[in-house]
Amino acid sequence: MPTTRETILAALHARISVLPATALRGEVLPERVPVDGLLILRDGESGEPEVTLSPLSYHYQHRAEIEAVVQGTNRDGAFDALCANIGAVIAVDRTLGGLCDWIEAEAPRPVELPVEGAAGLKAAVIPVVLHYTTADPLA
Repeated sequence: MPTTRETILAALHARISVLPATALRGEVLPERVPVDGLLILRDGESGEPEVTLSPLSYHYQHRAEIEAVVQGTNRDGAFDALCANIGAVIAVDRTLGGLCDWIEAEAPRPVELPVEGAAGLKAAVIPVVLHYTTADPLA
């Protein structure tokens, strides 16, 4: 049986997988970026929870990351559209079907990456904060 953390991360991956960009989870950057862009969900870190004792509950603000990558002649427009689409699919249901108390993306930190002999890449890490509660830090 998957943990609360894994269930939430799998739901987030499923949510971003509806976008036209290719969505991977925990993979290395492939040699070629798909035409519609690439998203790589990184599990991130759950951090130190706040604890309540009655009933015993662990309240996490887990910081996952989505790496967004585009390539081509219209990198700026494609990157902007991809980021907006990520925000839109997250906003559809900020509880991931009741799995989280709240989910919110933070502003991307874009960078330009040169590629020898090809159009450069525009990429960013988009932090996603997942607020959830569990009865056991290992459950």
